[in-house]
Amino acid sequence: MELKDYIRDIPNFPKEGIIFKDITPLLKDKEAFRYTIEEMSKYIKDDIRYIIGPESRGFIFGPAVAFNVNKGFIPIRKKGKLPYKTISKTYSLEYGEATLEMHIDAIEKGDKVVIIDDVLATGGTMKAIIEMIESQGAIVDKVIVLIELLFLNPRELLKGYDIVSLIQY
Repeated sequence: MELKDYIRDIPNFPKEGIIFKDITPLLKDKEAFRYTIEEMSKYIKDDIRYIIGPESRGFIFGPAVAFNVNKGFIPIRKKGKLPYKTISKTYSLEYGEATLEMHIDAIEKGDKVVIIDDVLATGGTMKAIIEMIESQGAIVDKVIVLIELLFLNPRELLKGYDIVSLIQY
């Protein structure tokens, strides 16, 4: 299956000069969505304890993969969205700063995890997630994304991490 056939380009969104990669056509096609989850699941080893997914589209793919491979799912949320004690990581964006949070008891030292998201662009958000996970003593085994934007060179920022992308632009 050619997953690129299910990605729609939206020019000038969210701002002028950006071509947004819309995954909605993939999500609404049951065969394409199932294929995507199966493909992502192939990379999850038995010793992985948790699948981690960031808000918001990591919440689409992460739980589906976690269910498929019989692993737990841990959400990473924007600041102020989690009800229990959290750890957080603030990082820079091209237009300011953002903060991500995770429950303080979500992972333990030595836990092996896989992070799943929809798009890997500059790598800044993923780097912040990795740093938060590693600050708890857990091990990031792999990063799996649907789309990787190669022209933004995210692997430069994420050197040393195993990255799997199903689609590359």
